[in-house]
Amino acid sequence: MQRREFIKSAAVTSTASVLFSTGLNAEETNVEEESTKTFSLGYAPHEGMFRALAGKDVIDQIKYAADQGFTAWEDNRMPRKTPELQEKIGKTLDSLGMQMGVFVAYGSFNEPVFARPTKESNDEIVAAMKNAIEIAKRCGARWCTVVPGSVDQGSARLAEGYQTANVIDSLRRCADVLEPAGLVMVLEPLNWYANHGGVFLRRSDQAYAICRAVNSPSCKILFDIYHQQISEGNLIPNIDACWKEIAYFQSGDNPGRKEPYSGEINYQRVFSHIRDKGFEGVIGMEHGLSEGGEQGERKLIAAYRRADRIEG
Repeated sequence: MQRREFIKSAAVTSTASVLFSTGLNAEETNVEEESTKTFSLGYAPHEGMFRALAGKDVIDQIKYAADQGFTAWEDNRMPRKTPELQEKIGKTLDSLGMQMGVFVAYGSFNEPVFARPTKESNDEIVAAMKNAIEIAKRCGARWCTVVPGSVDQGSARLAEGYQTANVIDSLRRCADVLEPAGLVMVLEPLNWYANHGGVFLRRSDQAYAICRAVNSPSCKILFDIYHQQISEGNLIPNIDACWKEIAYFQSGDNPGRKEPYSGEINYQRVFSHIRDKGFEGVIGMEHGLSEGGEQGERKLIAAYRRADRIEG
């Protein structure tokens, strides 16, 4: 029996048992037909998400994800990997026909490096963009995440409008570096209430206005559904309102930041809307698992099968 056939046979049995144990039924999720069927959207697991089922090696985890029907991969920590491993990951993804999702090119959460920049911070950010281009070449990435620091909280802090202007200027410098290479930085609004209090960028309309002002194909929005459910809710109308500037999505349910159907978000409806709008990019699975071990990883796959179903 070939590797993929063996995995498919095992997946049908194991996924079915998870669905029944978690209250889902085979009719609802078409278990036997869909257990290894290619997903309709580019959901991207990350390293460690299938550690129990596929082992510790990241290449084996990528191959396992492909066997389950996933067509993308995400790795925020790609810059921490050796160039050799970055290249190996890129070649593996290419051989499997998978898209490479984002990695974090620059992430500042506690300092106003964009809102109140200095020469040193500007030089650091530009150097990070140049490094991101080289990483992207090795792993085949088209997008990288940039977190534009915190709000200015000093005793002589700048007014909000001046901070916004500084952020726009800083991002234009980044775009000048990235645009010739075809690499897109995606800006991720983050919530203040559960995870990242004080970050500069936290609302979708704010990200939209900034991207419009930067006015570059290399500056777009990463719409993290988990963060925006906390910050503003109203998910589908907000997705529609800033659609022209969205290049990337991330998922995670609330509360808890775990897989779909562990919280309050109707992911089948949200994903169906994104699919209907013609999205062909990546949806990074930037969340944890509500249950550990093999059972939890199978539960994760079953949750995405349910969320990926076409309504009707």
